[in-house]
Amino acid sequence: MFFTPLLCLLAAWAGAVFAGTDDALPDNTKRINLRTHSISTPYLDSDLQSRWFDFGGDAIVRADQYIRLASDLQSRTGWLFSKIPLTASNWEIEVEFKIHGKKTLHGDGMALWITKQRAQPGPVFGHADNFEGLGIFFDTYKNERPGVVFPMVMAMVGDGKTSYNKNTDGKDQDIAFCSARGLRGASVPTKARLQYYQDKSLKLDLQYKSESTWTNCFETGPVKLPSVAYLGFSAETGELSDNFDIVKVETSNLYQSSTNEAPKSAPHPGARPGRQGFPGSKAAKKSGWGWFFVKVVLFSMVAGGAYYGYTQYFGQKPGGAKRTRFD
Repeated sequence: MFFTPLLCLLAAWAGAVFAGTDDALPDNTKRINLRTHSISTPYLDSDLQSRWFDFGGDAIVRADQYIRLASDLQSRTGWLFSKIPLTASNWEIEVEFKIHGKKTLHGDGMALWITKQRAQPGPVFGHADNFEGLGIFFDTYKNERPGVVFPMVMAMVGDGKTSYNKNTDGKDQDIAFCSARGLRGASVPTKARLQYYQDKSLKLDLQYKSESTWTNCFETGPVKLPSVAYLGFSAETGELSDNFDIVKVETSNLYQSSTNEAPKSAPHPGARPGRQGFPGSKAAKKSGWGWFFVKVVLFSMVAGGAYYGYTQYFGQKPGGAKRTRFD
């Protein structure tokens, strides 16, 4: 019957919508993409500028592949920073990057920043020291940190006064860290996913062992960040070098769908808040595309059943004549 393939297609479609729940997020938590803090190919517009990001130092943009923060040459530093601050209370940053080179000895490393300072070059993986905010360091060269396998990924919260100790690889400054052997030169797309919940937790997962497989690096308790902070990346080489590439950055606002609070940093111009405060939507649970497809499926099932019953009833009536395509 004609409705059967359509019904199966709609059912599969609706199933795919509901199967899209991300295990990385707690129950009832949803994402809203922040274009202002996301960047991907071709990175630049027709004026060879980025609307939402600045880059500088020795950074090189190859529009079809990457933003290279530092090349495999000695004494290179480069940076990439958002033009406006990240004001979301809860957020997720997923960055695809690549650390690679042809040399046996390599260094120094790259960093992800959520800091009050913006685009200030310096000695901490290409960024200024004595920063205020959060630094996630992807350190590929071991100076003096016994018992730790490199590459090492660590988090440091700066208060604007404390210096990063490069000689000890931040041993006394980190709030959490993990070893990530295989991160450099990985055969699969290398990614980091950083989740922050204000007054609750900070969590970092890494993908480098196999595609779509995330490995937890660390998870901490509450971390206090500046109310005004910019998203950025930087990298540095010294006597040893490597290529440090940013491929893609996706930043999202995280919010609890069961609360009545609207996400503060995802405004939609001209939109009216719905019943649960989500801009531009009627945020009752029955709204949204997922519920729409369920209703389509249910309607199709009812209509299909009615059609089938109709044809069976009239086709089996005593004395009834069945129609053919030539009648």
